[in-house]
Amino acid sequence: MSAEATNPATPAPATPGTHRRKSRPRIDLRRLGRAALLGPATRDRLPDAIGHVAEAHRAHYPDADLEPLRRAYLLAESSHRGQMRKSGEPYITHPLAVTLILAELGAETTTLTASLLHDTVEDTDVTLDQVREEFGEEVRYLVDGVTKLEKVDYGAAAEPETFRKMLVATGSDVRVMSIKLADRLHNMRTLGVMRREKQERIAKVTRDVLIPLAERLGVQALKTELEDLVFAVLHPEEYEHTRELIVENAAHGDDPLAEMAEQARAVLREAGIQAEVLIRPRHFVSVHRISRKRGRLRGADFGRLLVLVNEDADCYGVLGELHTCMTPVVSEFKDFIAVPKFNLYQSLHTAIAREDGEVAEVLIRTHQMHKVAEAGVVALGNPYAPASDDPADGERADPTRPGWLSRLLVWQEAAPDTDTFWSTLREDLAQDREITVFRPDGGALGLPEGASCVDAAYAQYGEDAHACIGARVNGRLATLSTVLRDGDTVQLLMGQDPASEPSREWLEHARTPSARIAIQRRLSARQGPEGPTEDGLDPGDVRYRAETTADGGAALGPASRPPALPAPDASGVPEANAVVDLPGAAVRLAGCCTPVPPDEVTGFAVRGGVVTVHRVGCTGVARMKSAGRAEVGVHWGETTECRVTLVAESFVRPHLLADLTEAIALQGVGIVSATVEPPSQQRVRHTYTLQLPDAAHLPALMRAMRNVAGVYDVGRAQHPAAAQ
Repeated sequence: MSAEATNPATPAPATPGTHRRKSRPRIDLRRLGRAALLGPATRDRLPDAIGHVAEAHRAHYPDADLEPLRRAYLLAESSHRGQMRKSGEPYITHPLAVTLILAELGAETTTLTASLLHDTVEDTDVTLDQVREEFGEEVRYLVDGVTKLEKVDYGAAAEPETFRKMLVATGSDVRVMSIKLADRLHNMRTLGVMRREKQERIAKVTRDVLIPLAERLGVQALKTELEDLVFAVLHPEEYEHTRELIVENAAHGDDPLAEMAEQARAVLREAGIQAEVLIRPRHFVSVHRISRKRGRLRGADFGRLLVLVNEDADCYGVLGELHTCMTPVVSEFKDFIAVPKFNLYQSLHTAIAREDGEVAEVLIRTHQMHKVAEAGVVALGNPYAPASDDPADGERADPTRPGWLSRLLVWQEAAPDTDTFWSTLREDLAQDREITVFRPDGGALGLPEGASCVDAAYAQYGEDAHACIGARVNGRLATLSTVLRDGDTVQLLMGQDPASEPSREWLEHARTPSARIAIQRRLSARQGPEGPTEDGLDPGDVRYRAETTADGGAALGPASRPPALPAPDASGVPEANAVVDLPGAAVRLAGCCTPVPPDEVTGFAVRGGVVTVHRVGCTGVARMKSAGRAEVGVHWGETTECRVTLVAESFVRPHLLADLTEAIALQGVGIVSATVEPPSQQRVRHTYTLQLPDAAHLPALMRAMRNVAGVYDVGRAQHPAAAQ
C-alpha cells in the first residue's frame, strides 16, 4: 500500500527532474506535515497545508471554487490522522503531494478533490457512500477507481486484479488513471529507504505498466520523470554514468544550444514572428539513449530547442524561416500537427546544423499544444463536461475512449485468468505505437504498429473473424499474414460457413491480445483430436481426400476419384474437335493454352504429322512464328463437347476442395483429373482438367467456381512448357 513508501536516503532519484525542466521547488514534506497538523482549519479559511495546491490550481483556473478542496482536505486529514509514512511524515503528506502534482499539470477541481481522498477508502474508515454524500458521484467514482483490492481477498492476484479494475474504471473516466499516475510518481520519488527487492518490484511494474499508460495518455511530464526514477533503481550504474555526463557537460563554459537559440530568436524577430525560444534539457533516459545511439555526445545532444507560438500557422512560418536562414537536417523533419500522434501529441520536429557540425533538434508548437504535450489528458480539464464556446475547445480531442483503451477493455473481458491478463497487459502496453487503417466503407480501425490482417479481422468482426479467408489491402489481394501500414485500406474477405475454424498459423501473425485470445480459445474448444489439415482440407471429408504425389503436388485419392471419363489419346492429350486445313494430319490441342470453342485459333505442324492448335493470343504462337514455323488454318468442327484445364487460386480453408468439386458437378461438368499444390502463405492452387458437354458452358462454370467462398481467381491453364 502507498503508506509504506518512505523518503529516499539520498536525493539521487529525484535529480533527473531538476535537469529536465524548470518547475516549482520540491515541497519539503516535514514542513508540509507540520502545516497539515497545525495549520488553521477554520470554515472560512483555506488550511495552510493546501495553499500550494490552491495556488497551482488558480494558475490554471482563476475562478475555481476551492470549497470542495477545503472540505476534502479536512476529511482526508482527520481520517489519516495518526497514520505515518515510514519516513516519519504524517500520511496526509502523500495525498497532498499527489494533488499538488495534478494541480501543477492543470487538473480540474473534481480530479483534485478525488486525489486528496484517493487513499481514504483504502486506508481509513471512510466509505464510498460517505464520499458520494459529501462530494457527489463523480468524486466517488474516481476514488473507487484507484482504491486497491485487498490481498486478504485476492492473494497474489490482488495487484493484477487491481489494475484490471482500474483500467475498466478508466474506460469510463480517464481521470482515474491520471490520479494513479500521480500517485505512483510520488511513491517513486520516495522509494529510497525501502528494501532493495521491493524497490525493484515496484520499479518493474512502473516500467512495464504505468510508464506505457502515461505515454498513451500523453502525460509526458509524468512519463519522463517516472522513466528517470525507474532508470535509477533498475540500472544504477548506467544512471550514475549518465548523471556524470550531464554534470560534465554543464561544467563547460560554452553552450552551443544557447548560441543556436539566440540565432533562432534573431531569425524569427527579423521575420516578425512572435515566438518564445527555450532550451529544453533532455531527461536522463533520453541522454542515455542518445549516447548509446551516437557514442560520444556533443554539447547540443544534451537538449533540444523548443519554439512556442500562438497559432498553428505560425508553427509552419517558424519552420520556413529556420529552414531558410539556417542549415536544416531534412531527414529529421516530422509533422505531428497535420498527423497528430494517437496520444494527442502535436508538434513539428526538425533539426538545424552549425558549420562546426553541432546539430540541434527543434520542437515547434503552440502554447496550447505544449500544454497538452506535457499534461496529455490532464490538460483537457473535465473531458465529460458539455462543450463551451471557448475557442480553445476546438483543439480538444475526446479522450474518453481512445482506440487502444477500447481494445484493451474488450480483450481483458476474454482473458481467462489473472496470469493471462497480467502477462498480456504487459505485452500489449509494450506496443507503444499505433496505426490507423481504413475500411472500404470509410470507417477506421486503430491497431498497434506491426498488426496484420488477422488483427484487423478480429478488430472489426470479433469472433466472427474465424470465417475470414483473406483480404484486399489497397485494392490488391493479400494474405492474412500481411503486416499493415498506417493509412492502408483493408477489405476483409469473409467465408459463409459459420463453423469455420481459425488456422493455428494465425497465432504467428496476430499482434493484438483480442485476436490471440479469440484464436486460442476457439482452437482449444475444437471437438476431437484432429482439426483441419495444413492444406486447408478437412480430414473428415472422405469424398475429396487429397493425396501427395511423387512430384510434391497432390491428386484426388482413390476414395474420392470421380467416375472415369474417356481416356485421352496415346500421346496423353485429349482428342480435339478442331478441323485443320492439312489433309491426313492428326490434331492436338496445345496444353499451354487449352483452346476451346469459340476461341480464335491457329495451328502449327510439328513432328509426326501432328498439328497443334493454339489460341491466337497464346505466347506459344509467337515462339512458333519466330522459329519459322508455318501456320496451318484451323476451324472448329460441329461437336461442341470439349476438354479444358482450369486453375483456381484460393485461400486456405476447410472443405474447400469439396465445395469446389461440388460446384463443378452442379454445372454438369465431368472431372478428368485434379491436382492440389501444397499451400503457400495461406494460399492454395487447384488445377482441374474438365470435360464440358458444351463449350458455351465455360463462362458459367468459371463464374460458379469463383463464387465458392475462398476462391479469388479462376483462369484457363497457361503452361508454356507444353508448347515446346
